[in-house]
Amino acid sequence: MSLWRVLLSILFPPLAVMDRGCGSILIVLILTLLGWIPGVIAALIILNNKR
Repeated sequence: MSLWRVLLSILFPPLAVMDRGCGSILIVLILTLLGWIPGVIAALIILNNKR
C-alpha cells in the first residue's frame, strides 16, 4: 500500500479503491455517504488485503 493510496483513501475513499472492482467501490461509496469514517476504514481495509 503506497502513501498515495493512503492519502487518497483519507480524502476520497471510493477513488482509492477504483482498481479493486465495482463491488468494492459501491461498498466504500455507501459507507462514505453514511459517514466519512466508515468509508475511510473500509477503504483502508480493502487496500490492505492482498489480491
